Amino acid sequence: MEYMTGPAAPSQGNILCCQCGVPIPPNPANMCVACLRCQVDITEGIPKQVTVHFCKQCERYLQPPGTWIQCTLESRELLALCLKKLKASLSRVRLIDAGFIWTEPHSKRLKLKLTVQKEVINGAVLQQVFVVEYMVQSQMCEDCHRVEAKDFWKAVVQVRQKTLHKKTFYYLEQLILKHRLHQNTLRIKEIHDGLDFYYSSKQHAQKMVDFLQCTVPARSKSSQRLISHDIHSNVYNYKSTFSVEIVPICKDNVVCLSPKLAQSLGNMSQICVCIRVTSTIHLIDPSTLQIAEIDGNTYWRHPFNSLFHPKQLEEFIVMDINRVQEKRKGAGAGARSNKHTLAEAWVQKTSELNTDHQYFCCTHLGHILNPGDLVLGFDLANCNLNDEFANKMNPHHIPDVVLIKKSYDRTKRQRRRNWKLKELERDREGTDTDDERQYQDFLEDLEEDEAIRKNVNIYRNSDVPVESDTDDDGPPRISLAEMLEDLHISQDATGGEGASMMTE
Repeated sequence: MEYMTGPAAPSQGNILCCQCGVPIPPNPANMCVACLRCQVDITEGIPKQVTVHFCKQCERYLQPPGTWIQCTLESRELLALCLKKLKASLSRVRLIDAGFIWTEPHSKRLKLKLTVQKEVINGAVLQQVFVVEYMVQSQMCEDCHRVEAKDFWKAVVQVRQKTLHKKTFYYLEQLILKHRLHQNTLRIKEIHDGLDFYYSSKQHAQKMVDFLQCTVPARSKSSQRLISHDIHSNVYNYKSTFSVEIVPICKDNVVCLSPKLAQSLGNMSQICVCIRVTSTIHLIDPSTLQIAEIDGNTYWRHPFNSLFHPKQLEEFIVMDINRVQEKRKGAGAGARSNKHTLAEAWVQKTSELNTDHQYFCCTHLGHILNPGDLVLGFDLANCNLNDEFANKMNPHHIPDVVLIKKSYDRTKRQRRRNWKLKELERDREGTDTDDERQYQDFLEDLEEDEAIRKNVNIYRNSDVPVESDTDDDGPPRISLAEMLEDLHISQDATGGEGASMMTE
């Protein structure tokens, strides 16, 4: 029978802890893990509570010293930002693992579980797991602060067009929305003859100017004003102003070209109709169907004006119309339109139906006009043309009437319009009662001109029932295939206001 005195004899391969005497595998410190942790804390010097700053307006986190970044909850980006807060203190230990512990999204708390290792007494490596709590404090970023202030801007783009109609601006608004050029603006202000775009940096304003010059015929000039100057650091603070002037020609304008310009465009007639304004001015000669495009540089070298404003449009009724076979081209004649049909028409003003007074004219609308149709046009025979070039023309070369577009029932068009457009959020200085009529004119232009529709995002209006797209007798309509579905994210879909949708 064997007897043992004193403490239990150690098993083979184990030693006793020098502090508490518990049998343990041999290690350089000769201590158990519990005693070793009592002697050494490898997380000492690592803060257990840290503050991170969050902007509620743009939902971005501050990455010191001055960068704001977009992060979703429990994302790699947010994990990297949190670890950078501990970068200096973590340099004394070895980081093994890091991960988020779930916290309620509205708690303003983030919890990070860290696993670290460090070599301690006599080369022993100790591993420890601990939690760091991050308190999320709200702080408005500089960009949002400038937006809230509304008056803090570094550059402004002033877009102007000296016309009575805003068709070009409505088209420009849709281009800006489609290409998201409005996202960097601090404020958009609408005035009677244009728009002002305010920016926090000159680079953003220059980007807008470059975009405008590529999309509409325009010219620009810039200036800057000194706001402050630090003589010690030699830093200058300027406010820049960019003035953009769009050519004063809109769709459906009747213009009179200079003889030199008309000759350079293929000997076309001086009296032309503007059928479209994109990056160039698209003109058509209603007597020959000859077409031409004039860019901004050409226009400013040979400027011309509109002979009428839209309120001078008169309603005519087509008494008789004859399609004309293609005329023989003259010397040096340019291209002709394939989308229009040349016709000779006898028309009468609806205000003169009790008389026998009729007008003869050539028109480019032969493909859509029939006897009895109503058409809008300008009366050149009974008006005073106060134009430099028109006054010098041979009176026999000036047509009596220029027809612009077929007239449809506007009330019926509005009732059947099953699409809509988005608008820029802007401050309106004063809205004119004529603006709504002009906006309806722009919507009708979109329905009638497929070339303009390609540059515009058109959205399905779910409030209007779907009807058949094939209606030969009615006005032109936009097909469902050209419409986009308007995306609406409801409050329930995101789990309530302020919550985020986590996706894999």
